[in-house]
Order: sequence, then structure tokens, then C-alpha cells
Amino acid sequence: MLPRLRPDRLARELLVRAAKIRGTSIKEAPTAVDATAGLGEDALLLATAGFEVTLVERDPTIFALLADALDRAERVDTLAGPVARMHLVQGDGLQVLASLPEPPDVVYLDPMFPARRKSAAVKKKFQLLHQLEAPCADQEGLLAAACAAVPRKVVIKRPAKGEPLAGRRPSYVIRGKSVRYDVIVAPLPPDGVPS
Repeated sequence: MLPRLRPDRLARELLVRAAKIRGTSIKEAPTAVDATAGLGEDALLLATAGFEVTLVERDPTIFALLADALDRAERVDTLAGPVARMHLVQGDGLQVLASLPEPPDVVYLDPMFPARRKSAAVKKKFQLLHQLEAPCADQEGLLAAACAAVPRKVVIKRPAKGEPLAGRRPSYVIRGKSVRYDVIVAPLPPDGVPS
């Protein structure tokens, strides 16, 4: 993971490109909510890129692992700065998004991908996640909660050939070999009226 955080590589990261916010003040860090934190790797990329990131994880075991990882990372010189911009919350992403005091710049969603049809095994680091968390059961609710938070963007990680989350067409897509990032710009809540 550390090589991906180097400045020369960070700017090429698909997630960083998808989440980039134009027109933010240099004095003010853009804000992001990772509503499906998992192991926190994507949030670390965003924090390294300068975002203040709120990580939301509902599973108590994954939350404990992530809290321990962040605690350890604080003591690593190259990670201390980004980790200081990461704020971990235990809870359900839908509820946390509904209770935000102000709109974030970005809401990031990485719901568990559906079971693979390929014969290749899932990477070891994701096997625990697959055992503890089921694929997203309420895709519509998750996307509606993200849009209702009225961010400037919703960024959604999807399998490269997967369907859009909840069938919603993105404003644009950043594609990679195995994943893509669907981006919904200035989304409106389901009723179409900003809150």
C-alpha cells in the first residue's frame, strides 16, 4: 500500500481522480465520508490526497481491526499526517449519512461486490471482509442516503463490468482494469429537492 501513497503515484490513483474537487480553498481541506469503510485502504488514499475523511464501519469486528490499524499507523512517520485526517465512526452508513451536520464534498461508497463468477480466489485481505459482511442488501437505500447528504459528488466503486449501483447512471466513469468508479455529480435526494 505504501508505494501507492507516493506523490508521483497518488495523482494517478483512479479513486483520487474520481474524488477530486475543483475550486476548494487551499486553506480548507475537502471533506469525504467513506460510508462503507471496510479495511480503510480507500480512505487512506483520500486522506493522503488531502481529504478530511470520516470512515463509517458497521461490523464490530472490522471496526475493531480498523481502529487498531489506525492506532498503529499513527506511529509511522509517513502515515501520521494522513491518519490524523481520518475519523472512524462505528455505525450504519445510512444512519450516519442522514445525521451529518453539514454536507461533505464527497460521499464514497464501496459496497461489497456480489459473489464472483471467476474461478480465481479473492485476495487474502478481502477474504475476512467476505466472511463478515454480506453484499449490500439495500443498494437503493445506500445510494439514496448518499444523495440525500447533498455532497458535491458521490463516488461509487464497482466491478469493471458490473451494473451501476441501484441501476443509477453515473455522470461520468473513471475506468480501470478490474474496477471502475461511477461518479454522480451534484446529486439530488430521491425527492429531487435539496434539503
